[in-house]
Amino acid sequence: MIAERIKLYSYWRSSAAYRVRIALNLKGLNYDLVPVHLTSDGGEQHHDTFHSLNPQELLPVLVDGERIVRQSLAIIEYLEEAYEGERKLLPTTVRERARARALAQIVACDIHPLGNLRVLQYLEREFNTPQVERERWAQHWITEGFIAFESLLADNPSTGLFCEGDEPTLADICLVPQVYNAQRWSIDLKRFPSIQRINAECLKLEAFVRARPENQPDAPKA
Repeated sequence: MIAERIKLYSYWRSSAAYRVRIALNLKGLNYDLVPVHLTSDGGEQHHDTFHSLNPQELLPVLVDGERIVRQSLAIIEYLEEAYEGERKLLPTTVRERARARALAQIVACDIHPLGNLRVLQYLEREFNTPQVERERWAQHWITEGFIAFESLLADNPSTGLFCEGDEPTLADICLVPQVYNAQRWSIDLKRFPSIQRINAECLKLEAFVRARPENQPDAPKA
């Protein structure tokens, strides 16, 4: 029997789904991408079919046979534990893994949720927050998070070509999509030289390039 391919429910511009695409690519795993449009027809994530898959109505969702895994960090750790793959997504030692996870969580737990689509939609819907103020909101929280992230990278002996050492890890997988978000919100990254350098290093790798939003099948065509 041929094993069923992994399915990833994704949206081209979702940074959480972007993380998982990078992880799948780094592992060298084949997968089928199932687009879920977050703004079309009231947001396809709110439709009954997807709601039954994820009651939170959030992306990404990974389906691996009978297993359904939700939340991007949980999915990435699942891939690390379930598949040997081409690369490790977490470093070898306990200390290194803890640092990689901590850096990843700055993005996934502290920066990203405050600028998520549903938060910005809520600000507009419930408080009539103008677009310019929603932009300032997103810019503020990304900048605050990047100030801390940069300080943890700069002059730290654990920082190498990548966030933790000389191989990409969970930390880089989370950082690159957040840099994409920062650029979307027109944040000047010159004050974050370590972040810029590591982002550029990551984008030399095919796994990161193939995961980029503009390279997804559901991305708007030019």
